Amino acid sequence: MASSSDHKATVIDGKAVAHTIRSEVADEVRQLSQKYGKVPGLAVVIVGHRKDSQSYVSMKRKACAEVGIKSFDINLPEQVSEAELIGKVHELNANPDVHGILVQLPLPKHVNEEKVLGEISLEKDVDGFHPLNIGKLAMKGREPLFLPCTPKGCLELLSRSGISIKGKKAVVVGRSNIVGLPVSLLLLKEDATVTIVHSRTKEPEKIIREADIVIAAAGQANMIQGSWIKSGAAVIDVGTNAVDDRTEKSGYRLVGDVDFKEASKVAGWITPVPGGVGPMTVAMLLKNTVDGAKRVIEQ
Repeated sequence: MASSSDHKATVIDGKAVAHTIRSEVADEVRQLSQKYGKVPGLAVVIVGHRKDSQSYVSMKRKACAEVGIKSFDINLPEQVSEAELIGKVHELNANPDVHGILVQLPLPKHVNEEKVLGEISLEKDVDGFHPLNIGKLAMKGREPLFLPCTPKGCLELLSRSGISIKGKKAVVVGRSNIVGLPVSLLLLKEDATVTIVHSRTKEPEKIIREADIVIAAAGQANMIQGSWIKSGAAVIDVGTNAVDDRTEKSGYRLVGDVDFKEASKVAGWITPVPGGVGPMTVAMLLKNTVDGAKRVIEQ
């Protein structure tokens, strides 16, 4: 019998799964174009010149072009007033060629993020953060129009890897509005028994050690040790943390919230960082956009 040191978890290749989803989306876009002469449109609103936001947006633009979704780019100056920004959102709500609206976060301090996101039309909320979409996600028997992209991507990775959720113990590490909270609601919808571990949780390792499924979204490099993982568990690592590394040209490398090397010796499945959840987020955004477009175009 092989010793536990020989064990290697199955690495879930997020890039490959995302590539498959993008191909499926491209087919759906092609069918809409051929049948109705229309294509989905995604508007991305960016305020200011944050380097990370700019690179995210250019990645989304490129992804849209690859699958045939039309991009609408709205670049606004850092000092734009809240009223102007909301006016822009209203314009996009009224534009029939736009089926999805995404406001790139974070917004400058003088702008009320909650207010702006609440102004996005429910039917175009491809980020899935409108209070009504989140509210429906939280309620039994209700279906939101859109699911938030990263949580949706996490569950897609599980299902496409043949990992069943029903009846399993799932632990979500982190309770952010963007990942932790919505992914725990999604797991609950899929009949998992869900526990959320957060910064005030006592003895988190004890709770994590019981999990069949771990979703790590705390934003702390290598916080979850290999010894915290139950044998055969599925580990989805949402964390993307930069740690100093002089051997890298950039001076840093990206790691997840889970100690990948050690956890791989115990887990049944694990996602790498980078190349795990990251590519799925953009793929799910494209899928949400085409779903929103189909609801309108096929009416």
